[in-house]
Amino acid sequence: MIATPILAGSLLLALGCGTEPSATVSTGVPSRPASHDTTAPVVPSEPAAGTVAPRTEPTDGSPKPTKPEGHTDNPRKVRWLKATPSKNGRSLRIVWWSGVEPCNVLDRITVRQTSKRVTVTLWEGPSSKVQNVACIEIAIQKVTTVKLKKPLGGRKVVDGAR
Repeated sequence: MIATPILAGSLLLALGCGTEPSATVSTGVPSRPASHDTTAPVVPSEPAAGTVAPRTEPTDGSPKPTKPEGHTDNPRKVRWLKATPSKNGRSLRIVWWSGVEPCNVLDRITVRQTSKRVTVTLWEGPSSKVQNVACIEIAIQKVTTVKLKKPLGGRKVVDGAR
């Protein structure tokens, strides 16, 4: 129960803030000296339902390099921001906004190529390898590279999630 630790902490704060060892609180009851404090630290009675996932995004502001892992539950299409072709045109660098892992994992990338366009679709979902995890809700820019069967040339690049 969450209310008990909060209530106990509030009571300790109210009784302990700004009082001298011999002073009385507003109830008229003398307070105990701090050296005779018999209260135990407030500890939750049950372990948390999950653990918080560590932050793994780059600290320099660049997108986090990401590879498809293929083990997500109910993957969904995700829109990407930009696709930049390599110098030789044989690959695309795809950048998109996502969340932290293991709650937002790149499952797969589908690429459909025709003579006029290349359609790239990103698929993300929560990892099926980890259960009962809590992730912070923070946006992370991620990047991945997609190899093309033949150079891009004049073909148009299209987001398959739109």
